[in-house]
Amino acid sequence: MTRPAPPPGAPPQSPDAPPRPARRPWRFLVAVFLVIALLVVGARLAWIWLDPFGERGIDRSGPAILTSIQDLSRFQAAAGNFQVVVDLQKDAAFLPDAIKGSRTLFVGAGSVDAYVDFAALSSGALTVSPDRASVTVRLPRAALAKPNLDNSRSYVYHQQRGILDRVQELLSSSPGDQRELYVLAEQKIGEAARASDLARRAEQNTRLMLAGMLKSLGFQHVTVKYADQP
Repeated sequence: MTRPAPPPGAPPQSPDAPPRPARRPWRFLVAVFLVIALLVVGARLAWIWLDPFGERGIDRSGPAILTSIQDLSRFQAAAGNFQVVVDLQKDAAFLPDAIKGSRTLFVGAGSVDAYVDFAALSSGALTVSPDRASVTVRLPRAALAKPNLDNSRSYVYHQQRGILDRVQELLSSSPGDQRELYVLAEQKIGEAARASDLARRAEQNTRLMLAGMLKSLGFQHVTVKYADQP
């Protein structure tokens, strides 16, 4: 179909322009998503930087003070490592456990040293033969030191408490007090150490140590006995 000719003196008409493609909506959505992501990341970084509810620890403790020095004359001959699970349960007489009562499982880990105290040696503890070829040493029996609990390896494994116990802990001046658990763990570890062969191992190691030391001094025969041995 032909166009009608323009009237004389009229400006020339341009050919029909091609239709403009519609804008794609996904570009707008991507832009909105990027803006939201930047806002979220910025808010997160600002929160971390400001940290309005954060805590910081300040150590205001003074330096440790040496109060005394104790000279030791004992030979630590052996050490035993122990672990015990303390199961401590407390019940009320007329109340259910959900109201009043607690049960705590505490893992206690510690060590016990076994030693021979050379300060307890008597004047006749060392007997040397006339030819200085033989020597007899009489020692006191090995003893066990107090159990030493390792705080880094001792912890509360599980705990159940009644409602009244929880309220009492909130009002207490020392919440989470675990001294009773530590005392029980030390007692049980001490009992286990006394029932073990730790003291016998300490006496054996002391005997070997003295025999090697005295033989290096020129004695050919070394006899180590303990207080109750003939």
